[in-house]
Amino acid sequence: MIKRKFILLLLLILAIAGCQTKKYGYVKIMGTAQGSSYHVTYENSPGKDIKEQIDSILNEIDFTLSIFNPKSIISRINTNEPNVKFNEMFRIVFEKSVEVNRNSDGAFDPTVGPLVSVWGFGPKKHQKVRKSQIDTLLQFVGMDKVTIAGNKVIKKSRQVCLDFNAIAQGFSVDVICKFLDSLEIKNYLVEVAGELRTKGKNAKGEDWKVGIDKPVDESAPGEHIQAVLTLSNKAVATSGDYRKFFIQDGIKYAHHIDPKTGYPAKQNLLSASIIANDCITADAYGTACMVMGLEKSKLFLSAHPELDAYLIYSDNKGNICEYVTPGANKILKH
Repeated sequence: MIKRKFILLLLLILAIAGCQTKKYGYVKIMGTAQGSSYHVTYENSPGKDIKEQIDSILNEIDFTLSIFNPKSIISRINTNEPNVKFNEMFRIVFEKSVEVNRNSDGAFDPTVGPLVSVWGFGPKKHQKVRKSQIDTLLQFVGMDKVTIAGNKVIKKSRQVCLDFNAIAQGFSVDVICKFLDSLEIKNYLVEVAGELRTKGKNAKGEDWKVGIDKPVDESAPGEHIQAVLTLSNKAVATSGDYRKFFIQDGIKYAHHIDPKTGYPAKQNLLSASIIANDCITADAYGTACMVMGLEKSKLFLSAHPELDAYLIYSDNKGNICEYVTPGANKILKH
């Protein structure tokens, strides 16, 4: 009888231990956000559906940073509505923008908002742009023309406008990751409009595999893959000139506006995938590289070893080439 009780107790202990080490399944949720889509894949250790909470987070970001939402905080600031107070989300994005603007010698600049709009990459449709328009708007461009004090934005001119579209999606990824971390989720991949961040391992116990698109004009995400990165506890964001552009008088104009000229950047750099610890950083520097172009980007990256990059460019013969930093080369699979 004693032996039988011992065996039953042993089986009970093993059963409890088995429950404690049980592997939870991976769950994938998706939805729409910021004019595009989002996908979150995670090990469902909380054992519950979190889609509603993620949608709520993204709605709050939209209410804060979307220039396409006339009631958002940024839209109200841009239209000079009196006494607009911003929240902590706005502060984080603004301060990161100031940092990247300084580090990139002005290549990244959210005050290009009016230029983005006149070129047709904002809420308004594209119309033929005149040089006189550009010259007029350039006097209101520059991060030296806007500051924050307390929870208010101070502009040197009412014509100064902000556009955080080049950083908002990366920021959105980080906010969702912070939420997943608060739930003690150890393994996940978060993607918003192509910008993404990973933690831990995928369902196979391997590093997450992330595709880098070929710079094919008007191609859908994932339609043509140039290379694959294996990521764990890193973020990657890709900027390119092959999705948002228009043709005018036989000339291609992409959506990356050079703050110094007021015109879409003319470079042989076709796409820039930046790898960083967080997605807001990767997103912002991806845009900065597209404005700087290949040679300046290579110099910039050599001075910033905390960043890695996979750059795709065309040479003087029209061949598609790549430039890969040493860190990115270690996780690159063709």
